[in-house]
Amino acid sequence: MIKRILVYVMALVMASLPLAAAEDTKEADRLENCGMVLKEILDIPDDIPQDLLDKSECVVIYPSVLKAAFVIGGSYGRGAMTCRTGEHYTGPWSAPTMMALEGGSVGFQIGGQATDFVLLVMNGRGAHSILSNKVKLGADASVAAGPKGRTASADTDVSLRAEVLSYSRSRGLFAGISLEGSTIRPDRDANERVYGKKLEAESIVFKGAVPVPPPAQKLVRTLNQKSPKNLSAAGSNK
Repeated sequence: MIKRILVYVMALVMASLPLAAAEDTKEADRLENCGMVLKEILDIPDDIPQDLLDKSECVVIYPSVLKAAFVIGGSYGRGAMTCRTGEHYTGPWSAPTMMALEGGSVGFQIGGQATDFVLLVMNGRGAHSILSNKVKLGADASVAAGPKGRTASADTDVSLRAEVLSYSRSRGLFAGISLEGSTIRPDRDANERVYGKKLEAESIVFKGAVPVPPPAQKLVRTLNQKSPKNLSAAGSNK
């Protein structure tokens, strides 16, 4: 009887291994896609204004979000978030935490094509809030469609007031888009699959609990190349 139980348990364990491996591969692919999407967006001529990127504390990327994800209850887009390290956000970009994006009014705006989202988190309050809780954009954190174009000024009312500036790319078109009403949160299960242990998002991003995993190297390297120095008030407060 005991032997039969052991055989049954072993069979369950062996059956779960391919599923676990598939989930790990999925998270690795997602991190690689985050790096690819961000590099492509930052390499186009009419992209995120450089001074906004240089004044951001964190960046969140959600690659290939489908409209269906906002229509079917419980479904969501998934991506990653990285922040500048150091007490005043003056250090290099951190290892990423996996993130989830849920629902809201954006569903009807993005059409039937896969849409990439990039969010700039513009201050420390917004960063800590997003990394510690589920945050509803427009209620718990102010959000606005980000201005685009290399020469666009960061010193506009929208840019100065918003804690989060959001952008989208769909069918080759890049634009600022409001994600008001959507929620973003750390994806703790995905973090455990990526890093092999339970970790809080703030420990990953701010405490250096883990190194940058290989699939996220492109994402972090791109940001360290494109925006190595923080030019925000927090960054200048050394």
